[in-house]
Amino acid sequence: MAHSARTDCPELPDFFLLKRLARDQLIYLLEQLPGKKDLFIEADLMSPLDRIANVSTLKQHEVDKLYKVEYKPIVSTSDQLCFLIRPRIQTVKWIYVANADKATGRFRRYKIIFTPQKFYACDAVLEEQGIIGDVTTDEWSFYLLPLDDDIISLELPEFFRDNFLAGDQRWVRTAGSALHLLHSLYGPFSKVYGIGRCSKMAYESWREQVEEGEQKARQAEIGKVFLIDRDVDFVTPLCSQVVYEGLVDDIFKIKCACVEFGPDVTSSDKSIKVMLNSQDRVFNEIRNEHFSNVFGFLSQKARNLQTSYDKRRGMDIKQMKTFVSEELKGLKQEHRLLSLHIGACESIMKKKTKQDFQELLKTEHSLLEGFEIRESISFIEEHINRQVSMIESLRLLCLLSITENGKSSFFLCSYGVDHLLTFANLRQLGLLVEQQPGETLTVMESKVGKLVNDRTGGKLSDAFSSLAKKSNFRALSRKLNLVPKSDEEYDLRVPRDMAYIFSGAYVPLSCKLIEQVLERDGWTGLEEVTRLLNGHEFAVTGYGADSKAKNDAQRIILVMFLGGCTFSEISALRFLGREKPSMLFLLTIWLMETPRVSVTLISSIF
Repeated sequence: MAHSARTDCPELPDFFLLKRLARDQLIYLLEQLPGKKDLFIEADLMSPLDRIANVSTLKQHEVDKLYKVEYKPIVSTSDQLCFLIRPRIQTVKWIYVANADKATGRFRRYKIIFTPQKFYACDAVLEEQGIIGDVTTDEWSFYLLPLDDDIISLELPEFFRDNFLAGDQRWVRTAGSALHLLHSLYGPFSKVYGIGRCSKMAYESWREQVEEGEQKARQAEIGKVFLIDRDVDFVTPLCSQVVYEGLVDDIFKIKCACVEFGPDVTSSDKSIKVMLNSQDRVFNEIRNEHFSNVFGFLSQKARNLQTSYDKRRGMDIKQMKTFVSEELKGLKQEHRLLSLHIGACESIMKKKTKQDFQELLKTEHSLLEGFEIRESISFIEEHINRQVSMIESLRLLCLLSITENGKSSFFLCSYGVDHLLTFANLRQLGLLVEQQPGETLTVMESKVGKLVNDRTGGKLSDAFSSLAKKSNFRALSRKLNLVPKSDEEYDLRVPRDMAYIFSGAYVPLSCKLIEQVLERDGWTGLEEVTRLLNGHEFAVTGYGADSKAKNDAQRIILVMFLGGCTFSEISALRFLGREKPSMLFLLTIWLMETPRVSVTLISSIF
């Protein structure tokens, strides 16, 4: 059954203001190049740009033609070229056209707009290319894109790889600037909590910007802020998503809250792009539901819709006129959306309810609970041998490594030398750790391991007989009760906690931390937990805020994931907001292209 919204929700901040500010600034920058111009847009900026300023808006401000940056020779005949790009060295090097024009004696005007900011390295490359004097540069401070009433995103796909793998901290100030923008428009914040090295640096960057700027008294629209690094909790994004929105993203890939449904969903020969947000009433009621409940809800919705259509029978002319003018259009729109979501469900069912997927979920749950580890290892070994999917295999290996404190070196040989760099990157992130001889899996497995004679050497299950130390995940799971213990069957129709997003098997660590810290108003009593998570936790009073103020805004909590979050985590936080009066609504922000972290954690390091 669909979750019902609370009726006492405080009014949410108006995030349309963020879009308007971004659009106005972009228009101002374009008008700095008066006259007709061609605009070159980096590929991963096209979708966010369309949400801010569509083609018609750009045309109104003398943008003649639009091109996607493709690292090919520029074919534009315009005398004015404008480039809207990320501050990437590769892209800046591509803009060599000025040199080519000078060689042919042609004069053109060039403008580069970097977003969300320009780095010193970009100017250095332009100078190295010998065109810094021929190009004007500017910054478009496009920090935040509202995707829904309760979701805003910085849309930085490289944040995770740059920060957590390469150790490049250039985006930290960008995160701090995004916080500063929110503080300026919707603050002041009463309290700021956080955990993780990147979160602490982002907080310090924001604090410096606040101290440097002018303080203005305003009515707070956001109460508290929680910053959390993605590497604080790698387990959650490595688990298969089973809420509807997460599965839609896994199968169809949601980008900037938009998805393209193919002919298999539309039952036609055309694909359709659909906005997935709270304006879609059908989607809004099922987005956070466990997939097992979705078909029943859609079936009931279809019956209710048919009943509404049947009301036309027996109407007189006046009643029919009222029906057509007030209800028919809405019913047709709802019918169209209902058909699309039923089609999407059928497509998901074909791919995600096969025996393999059920076995996959069973293996994940066993790893999370710490039972039947040998059977899980056998499944992973078979998964690898069958070459089902390298990404899926690596995801399972990472989950095994984190929950059991390492994995056998057998895995390193399974895919050959072509992927040594991939394994090295995963090891650097701490996602794949090779266990040392003498370490065990769990308390139970250690007892069984003593009875196993490792004589076959090459067999995976035998190799695991020599594993020894329990992982931090096991200790964290016990201290925070991440794996619910109950003799009763978990009723997914009426979930009792956030574990429903993983079929009742696991409460996401990230969301549990948020809940615990907010309930305690700090990290007091969680010292052992923070030690296991390598610290960097903080809890401070916000700037210019009355921490004792009691108003609706104090119940609105901004959760900022640095490095990406999943749709499952968003669903869990929405559930928490419905269940906790003091945390009535949680506002979620992530720094990534999409919340598809379960795949991005792996694919971003190839």
